[in-house]
Amino acid sequence: MNLAEELALLAYDDSGAARVGQPALGYGLAGALLAELALAGRVDVVDRRVAVLDPTPPQEPAVRAVLARIAADKPRKPKWWVAKLSKGLTTQVLDGLVGAGVLRREKGRVLWVFPRTRYPSPGGREPEAETEARGRLVAAVTGDGPVEPRTAALGALVRAVRYDRQVFPDLPRSRVRTRLKEFSEGDWAATAVRKAIEEHQAATG
Repeated sequence: MNLAEELALLAYDDSGAARVGQPALGYGLAGALLAELALAGRVDVVDRRVAVLDPTPPQEPAVRAVLARIAADKPRKPKWWVAKLSKGLTTQVLDGLVGAGVLRREKGRVLWVFPRTRYPSPGGREPEAETEARGRLVAAVTGDGPVEPRTAALGALVRAVRYDRQVFPDLPRSRVRTRLKEFSEGDWAATAVRKAIEEHQAATG
């Protein structure tokens, strides 16, 4: 399960409804794929632009595709890549989770007119991968000291898309804010997500 898939699972409730709107979720998923590449040592930010450090293709198809796109383009700022990669990404990630049997696709209509697609789990319960991700995040926020890098990256992305209250409803707000801020320090992918969301809101607000 990659970071984008974990973030998508967290972003949908047990009924299969999205709790994070667009374009924020798309930006967050794009940032998650960039974070995967950074954690694997494939890319980093050099002179404020995303640079390929190791062109070796990752095993994960979605992550491999992003690395290929970055390698084929000129150096771009992280926020540019977040916006570019976000297009159609939510559907792509959800399709992958449906194909793997983690979620199912449920199409219907609101008031018999407006189409609506939900993504509940097949068993009607929280997917095991989501439960595991939540557990890691809660342990990281309630604990002290260093946090495993993938969990820290996921926490930084949750903060970037402003979804921390829903993920940590029972934890003290001050504790959550402090720990997630620590996770976000130096995380250029999550920072790019946050900036992209802020710019979108400024442009549309």
